[in-house]
Parts: sequence; C-alpha cells; structure tokens
Amino acid sequence: MSKNLSKKKILKFEDNNLMQIMCGAYHSNLDVIEKQLDVSLLPRGNLISILGKSENILITKNTLSKLYERAKSVKILEEKDVEAIINFMKEHGKNNKKQSNDYKNYYIKVPKCTIFPRSKGQENLIKQISEKHLVFAIGPAGTGKTFLAVSHAISFLVSGMVDKIVISRPAVEAGEKLGFLPGDFKQKVDPYLKPIYDSLYENLPNEKVLKLIENEKIEIAPIAYMRGRTLNNAYVILDEAQNTSAVQMKMFLTRLGNNSKMVVTGDLTQIDLPNKQTSGLIDAEKNLKEISNISFVYLSEKDQVRHVLVTEIIKAYKK
Repeated sequence: MSKNLSKKKILKFEDNNLMQIMCGAYHSNLDVIEKQLDVSLLPRGNLISILGKSENILITKNTLSKLYERAKSVKILEEKDVEAIINFMKEHGKNNKKQSNDYKNYYIKVPKCTIFPRSKGQENLIKQISEKHLVFAIGPAGTGKTFLAVSHAISFLVSGMVDKIVISRPAVEAGEKLGFLPGDFKQKVDPYLKPIYDSLYENLPNEKVLKLIENEKIEIAPIAYMRGRTLNNAYVILDEAQNTSAVQMKMFLTRLGNNSKMVVTGDLTQIDLPNKQTSGLIDAEKNLKEISNISFVYLSEKDQVRHVLVTEIIKAYKK
C-alpha cells in the first residue's frame, strides 16, 4: 500500500449482520479490497474507516456500498464476487460519484443460491437472456456461457414460467469415434452431455435433478432428437453450437415455439467439424445478426471465471 495516505473517510452500516457478510470471514473481503485498491480499511463496530488517496477512497466506498447491498441477497460473498465489483468500479471512472448506482442488479435466483455476474460480459449475457427470446453466447472456455444459460433455465422452470427445459449438444468427436465407445447409444452420448449435468447439479439438489429428468421436465439429448418437434412453453439450450452443421443449426433454431426461450452457446476456437464443413454457429452469425429480436453476446478472456491459469492458457493459444 502507498505510504502517501492523504485522505480518510468513515462509512456507517446499519445492519451488523450484513456488514459481517460484506467483510467476509476474518475480514477476507476487506483484505482483497485493500490489496486491489491500495487503501487501508479499519473496521470498528458498524463503522469502517478508509485511508488512502482520494480517488481510491471513492472506488472503495462504492465497492463497499455495493457489497453491502448484495449481502442482502446472499449468505456468503466470495472473493471472485468482490473482485468483479472492484473491476466494475475501476472501469467506470474514478471521479464518477454515481458509479455505485450504475452497477445493475442482474442476477439469477435458483434453489441452491443466487448467481451474480462476475464480469461485464456475464452481466450483459444475463441481461440479454432475460430480455430476448433468442440469444447466442459466443466465447472461450470458462466464461460461464453454459452455466448461466442452464441456471437461467432452472429459474424459469421452478418459477413456472416454462413447463420444461430442453438441452441439446451435438455429439461430435474431439479425437474419439462414437462407434468405438462401449455401451448402448445413451452410454455413448452421455459423456458429451456431462457438462450439462454438472451445471444442473450446481443449481439444484441431485435428487431433484434426477426427478425432473425422470418426469421429463428436463430433457437432455443429442441434437438429432430435435428434428420434427415444436417446443412450446420451453426453455431450450443448444450447447457447443460451433460443432453443429449449418443444416443442424437451422433445424434447431426453427424448433422454437410459443412462449419459449432459446439460448445457443459456443466457442468458435474449438470447432471439431471436418475441415470442409461450415460451422452452424458461424453460419447463424452471418445470417441472423440483423434481426433485432436476436442478440449475439461475445465473451472474452476478461469474462473467464475459472482458475487464473485458464486465462493465461487461452491468451497463449490465441497468439
């Protein structure tokens, strides 16, 4: 921390319980703020003193205010959440006194937790899937595309806004041939659908997921199973869309029925199709960009929320 601590500001928080959530266990969240914003934070009772340069004090004040507000919705604030809010406050100008109010409250409420965006790209994705009937989420691994789409679908299902969730993935080999894998067809394709199950289990208790699948309230299937259907009152997700053909993509998109929502996710850097075959995601991007009721959300390594090394790996391969 800088030795030139020229200013001091004292903040007062009315609810001590919310303040404890805001500060984190053993003041771990305050430690993150001190390190990231070069300030010194001194909590005492329901007061926090901020020492530092005036521009850093302003960002810190707005960060703490937003964390306190978020503590009303969650029981634990993780380090990634703290960092996301700090980064937002940094990006929106050190002298903007209204920046705290500019941080929109886009979030997804599911039975297990409340999910907040951890980057501007994720915030935009939640905004678009909340407002539009068809959204394409395009970006590299670890940016939360599939997880946020599945979480939003769960929130719609449990609130009764849709009757079912339909999630599909193309069963395209990335080095393995389906025909050489052991077991029947379901056993062959289940490994391709494992990321979907993982996302479901993060949002709902395991037994609840299994019951919803058994009752066909959640349907997970390869894209070939979508042909000839019209999906009304459903939340429809196509994952790994870069591995669809143009024909498959058109077929899938035209399944959209009344009172339904569709989210298509993909990573254009991980296309496993034969060289001469055009990705359906690229084809859709080219043909549908001018339709006003369709949104394309582009995520980057800035939105990556996995281990910090994943971001470095993505950057290295990009070069």
